[in-house]
Amino acid sequence: MSAAIRVQGLVKQFRQVRALNDIDLEIKQGEFFGLLGPNGAGKTTLISILAGLTHATHGKAEIMGFDVARDYRRSRRALGMVPQELVYDPFFTARETLRLQSGYFGIRKNDDWIDHILDHLGLTEHADKNMRTLSGGMKRRVLVAQALVHKPPVIVLDEPTAGVDVDLRQTLWEFIRSLNREGHTVVLTTHYLEEAETLCERIAMLKQGRVVALDSTRNLLSRRHEHQACLTLDGMPPAELGLKTGAGGTWVYVFQEYAQLEPMLAAIRKAGLTVQEMQLAEPDLEDVFTEIIRNS
Repeated sequence: MSAAIRVQGLVKQFRQVRALNDIDLEIKQGEFFGLLGPNGAGKTTLISILAGLTHATHGKAEIMGFDVARDYRRSRRALGMVPQELVYDPFFTARETLRLQSGYFGIRKNDDWIDHILDHLGLTEHADKNMRTLSGGMKRRVLVAQALVHKPPVIVLDEPTAGVDVDLRQTLWEFIRSLNREGHTVVLTTHYLEEAETLCERIAMLKQGRVVALDSTRNLLSRRHEHQACLTLDGMPPAELGLKTGAGGTWVYVFQEYAQLEPMLAAIRKAGLTVQEMQLAEPDLEDVFTEIIRNS
């Protein structure tokens, strides 16, 4: 079985800037995959090459086994892409927009599928409204619907929830998860790292056009063994306890194993202090991301 996405030795040069530097990447069919990186890391350039919007300087990229340059028509049909920008035609309704998008792929009489998408994205009551009258969040829902209208096996979501409300996020992820369970491959780029941590099975991190980390989400999280206890005390702790100042007058204790907590609490009691509140925090993807990007 061919990979959903395969990238080999991909290079993209913009005059003096190398946006992608010898990228190798393989995403399996049915994966929910995260593509993370700071601004300027090369994520959008990579996605643009996959979508045929720009050409690689060197290397090759395939979608479902179809070369994005030599077999553009079939590779593009296998891909549904949700861009960052709100690009839409202001002269059509949401339903007309989806019918037009279907026509680009030679699909007619698919109103049942269009109604299904509209319903699952909370667009049914807005389906016959002109696009220019819709809110920003509703416009973004239509962009998602456009990407799905030809039932592509691979879906790329480029910052799909940037600047949208919680309701849209929940509606979108519920629908996208259901598509993933049905076998669709999903590739997500996002600055909301809690989304990637919750949704993605594997993650690639890019920095300055290079892949600096590629692993399962579980393995990436296991790289950081530090835990934190955030304490509210009724006084100033002695310096020898090694507590760091936290937000809002709290104190932070960093430890490797939970067995270290009791000696620290005993030392606090011995110092004549009382713990008024304590919260424990596990390492999250943001911690891992920050550490990897900083040290790469």
